[in-house]
Amino acid sequence: MRAVSVSHVEYEILRTLLENVDVSDVKDDVVVDEVSEKRFVQAGKNVMQLVENLAERRRHKLPESHVDYQEKVRK
Repeated sequence: MRAVSVSHVEYEILRTLLENVDVSDVKDDVVVDEVSEKRFVQAGKNVMQLVENLAERRRHKLPESHVDYQEKVRK
């Protein structure tokens, strides 16, 4: 699909990060005991949520034909 906006490409990059980035090298470097593993797991959840939020805020800017398009909800 052709990029129709910067937000569209940002969304695609964020989805790719969520689905394809392997952080096992980071884990190998920073996890040395039970406490550091707990911190790694929590940090991973936090970062995933941040990236998911960034992607979610771009869904209404996707082309209407995009499978992930969602109309903006007005509050």
